[in-house]
This record gives sequence, structure tokens and C-alpha cells, in this order.
Amino acid sequence: MTQLITDQGFVVDDWATGYAPLAAARDAIAIDVASDAHPDDIPLADSLQMIRVDFPHAADGRGFTLARQLRLRGYTGRLRARGHVIADQYAMVRRSGFDEVEIPDDLAARQPQDQWLARANWKDHDYQSRLRG
Repeated sequence: MTQLITDQGFVVDDWATGYAPLAAARDAIAIDVASDAHPDDIPLADSLQMIRVDFPHAADGRGFTLARQLRLRGYTGRLRARGHVIADQYAMVRRSGFDEVEIPDDLAARQPQDQWLARANWKDHDYQSRLRG
């Protein structure tokens, strides 16, 4: 099982539809994308409502770049980071364009909700805000 995280903390996953692989993305409403995918290879059809980007391990930051590039290309649907994202990365996840994070239950047990909520005010706590003071 997995745990979904938003700015409100641990929430129930309301996405009931499955995910198509990137190869079948043309008519899909939700797709799974590997962290090494090229943003230009992801067709942004009007029917696409959710893109879930895989984070194979916490040290793999390619998903952040992918999210930013998708937003720059005009994608406005739900964007979910899935996999080994840690609470310390939550602000970067949100700033790069993700709406939510899906982590395995074992990771959620090691990084409980309070650790994620401590970073939920990601708009207020960035180095640029502190420098502008």
C-alpha cells in the first residue's frame, strides 16, 4: 500500500482510475512516467488528468526537472511524485510543480505526518524569502 501526502498531511487517495504506461499515453487520462523520461516525449492531450512521476530513490532528482518542464510546457493537471521521496524534499517537490506525493507505507512509518506537515508551508520557508527579509 501507499500513503498520499499533500499540504494537509496524510490524506486519502481519491484517484480511483489506474495509470497507463507512457507508451500508451495518447488516449489515457492518467500515465506513469519514469524519472528518466524526456518531457517532450510526454503527449499533453486534453484528456490527460494525472501524471505520476517515479522517484526510484531519494538521491534521484530527475523527477524535479521533469515536473518543472511539464509545467513550463503548459500541463495544468495533477502531477504526483511517487516513490522514494523524503519529507526533507517536500518543499522542492512542491516548488518544482508537483501537487502531491505518494510514498510506500514503510517510508510513511519512518517519516510520519508531522515531519511532512513541518514542511507544508513551503511557500514561506525558502532561502529567497529569508534573503529578501
